[in-house]
Amino acid sequence: MRLGYEFFHRDCEIVARELVGKVLSMRTEGGVMRLRITETECYCGEEDTACHAHKGRTKRTEVLYDKAGTAYVYLCYGIHWLLNIVTGEVGHPEAVLIRCCAEAPGPGRLTKKLGITGKLNREDVTQSDRLWVEDDGFRCEVVTDKRVGIGYASEEDQNRLWRFKMGK
Repeated sequence: MRLGYEFFHRDCEIVARELVGKVLSMRTEGGVMRLRITETECYCGEEDTACHAHKGRTKRTEVLYDKAGTAYVYLCYGIHWLLNIVTGEVGHPEAVLIRCCAEAPGPGRLTKKLGITGKLNREDVTQSDRLWVEDDGFRCEVVTDKRVGIGYASEEDQNRLWRFKMGK
């Protein structure tokens, strides 16, 4: 079952936790590729110093203020495309980074495997026929950890347990 607007139109922490175990689906020339999401991170608004919108609206971050279910795809270090999905209320910038999938350990590896690029920025994953998330009924334990790669954020935000991983 495809996840709809109602799934993403909730608090970022809840969505990030519940996305673990779901299936990220991408239509390719060869059909539909499906990868199970094994790790996510949440970024929660201008008050979160790790969030790209921490310093407010810019051309790059405008998408974070969009409606829940909107893809935020950006280039990291000029090398890797990273996929996030906007959550919560319009006007409050928050999103979930899809950090790892089975067979794609790392956010850059998963976008490369699926062929996700900046062309999918602003794609509505609740309506798209190119990129969406499914719930196939799989359930798993979810464990928390600190987010990674955010050395620029405040110590408090670096220490938040906002990384969600599939348990053993």
